[in-house]
Amino acid sequence: MAIRTAVNRALTAITALPTAAALTDGNLTLLTTVNVSSSTSTVSFTSSIDSTYNSYLFKFIDIHPASEYGHLQFQADTGTNTNYNQTITSSSWTATNNEGDTEAIINYQTGSDQAQGTAFQYISDQLEADNDSCLAGTLHIFNPSSTTFVKHFIAKTHFHQSDPSARTYFVAGYINTTTAITRFQFKILGTSGGAGNSNTIDFGTIKMYGVGPKQS
Repeated sequence: MAIRTAVNRALTAITALPTAAALTDGNLTLLTTVNVSSSTSTVSFTSSIDSTYNSYLFKFIDIHPASEYGHLQFQADTGTNTNYNQTITSSSWTATNNEGDTEAIINYQTGSDQAQGTAFQYISDQLEADNDSCLAGTLHIFNPSSTTFVKHFIAKTHFHQSDPSARTYFVAGYINTTTAITRFQFKILGTSGGAGNSNTIDFGTIKMYGVGPKQS
């Protein structure tokens, strides 16, 4: 957090208190909320992603797949494009511990990373469709409106596995374009060998926040 001071350090020179947004670089401003209450194939955010904020945060709350073994994924696009096939390079790993404390594992996820790929990026492992199972987590996008730099992202999600166990999924990478990113799309995609092959979100909430003070 940046520390704001009067130039001459004289309190008498301060004529007005700064706003909370001016004091705190980590403030969250809620921009969009999408509530999914029935099976939905995709959730898209197509507005409010611009140079107003220098980073944006998506929060996933109680994301529940319609059937077993779906993976939560995201992609992005530019302008009014809706192909959602931007080039991504990423790394991914998981940390797992089961209820019986007999399995504690950290694994690199070789099937979930990309090296200049254009597929939707995995931000979870296989999700369970049990009534009490869901996913929660965040995706942080840095400076998506830059026309100079690539767009970095960090994702962290947590969910219940059928062992039963707790699994945390970590992903970081960059969208390899210097064109401004203006939209994001999320979906659950089932694996070819998984029973049910879930391709829809049955329930959940995704919120998008602008992070920090508005840019001048």
